[in-house]
Amino acid sequence: MSVKRNSTVSGKGAVQAVPIKANAPEATEGHGDLLNPGTPFNADWVNDIKINQSAVERRAATLKTRRSPKKAFQAAWLLKAVSCIDLTTLSGDDTPGRVKRLCAKAKNPIRADLLKAMDVEGLNITTGAVCVYHSMVETAVEALKGTGIPVAAVSTGFPACMSPMPLRLQEIEASVAAGATEIDIVITRHYVLTENWKALYDEVLAYRKACGNAHMKTIISTGQLSTLNNVAKASMVCMMAGADFIKTSTGMETVNATIPVSLVMIRMIRQYEELTGFKVGFKPAGGIATAKDSTHYLVMIKEELGEDWLNPEMFRFGASSLLADIERQLEHHVSGQYSANHRHSIA
Repeated sequence: MSVKRNSTVSGKGAVQAVPIKANAPEATEGHGDLLNPGTPFNADWVNDIKINQSAVERRAATLKTRRSPKKAFQAAWLLKAVSCIDLTTLSGDDTPGRVKRLCAKAKNPIRADLLKAMDVEGLNITTGAVCVYHSMVETAVEALKGTGIPVAAVSTGFPACMSPMPLRLQEIEASVAAGATEIDIVITRHYVLTENWKALYDEVLAYRKACGNAHMKTIISTGQLSTLNNVAKASMVCMMAGADFIKTSTGMETVNATIPVSLVMIRMIRQYEELTGFKVGFKPAGGIATAKDSTHYLVMIKEELGEDWLNPEMFRFGASSLLADIERQLEHHVSGQYSANHRHSIA
């Protein structure tokens, strides 16, 4: 199973888009059923995977060399990006006050005067979710009550996944009980590095059961998996075990989300849908800090997976600083001038 270039990608270069109102997102209304019920473990699906690294690098390079969308088209893409952000705070000094401010920003991510100038006030744009540690879940749930914005909790001994398995499962259950409707879990990396794929499957399957009806986003920590083959195989195993999303990174590794590893994971999502009929979401996290970065990822999603994935139910950015730069770019779109970064604080 090698990674092949998408034959449907246009060779014209610039991304085509439609005006802001037609392309900007509606507010999220919460979750429906699980995206991916999973399948029995199939070793053949894993063993058949072989990644052509040079082909991946060539395809990834094309995404950064084409012209970016401009003017109203750029604004539409950036509003789409806002709706797909998991607005995140994962610091040891998090406080209830900081989390409440983050939730306030999630409800109103773009200044009202900018929305009015773009004539999109009626779209009720919010971020895709708010992501916090377990201890802040109840605070976030209370702050977001009635908005339809999901609360995501990192779990399973995040970020290292080195705590005892019973504690990891209890942490998931506690976060779900506290009101989290999304759980970002981390895998045991040495299962990947030693190619113990059945152990990885069993681990993620146990997490899936503990999550209940909450969506499970599975972090495979690509920067610690050594090879693109490992990234692809770990992605496939986690999807077989019932991951609703696969996610690149915790945001705390030395190397986090990159275009090449994201491309490999996206191709595995496409392959898994071809094999099973089940759609799985994708979340790049860590190192995505600029509006231009967000556009690169949205273009890749559109070209590789299609418009069904261009919404917060199927695609998220794991980010803390991205929103500030997007708002800054939207202010430039409206006023023609760039503002200072400190005018766009998150929390």
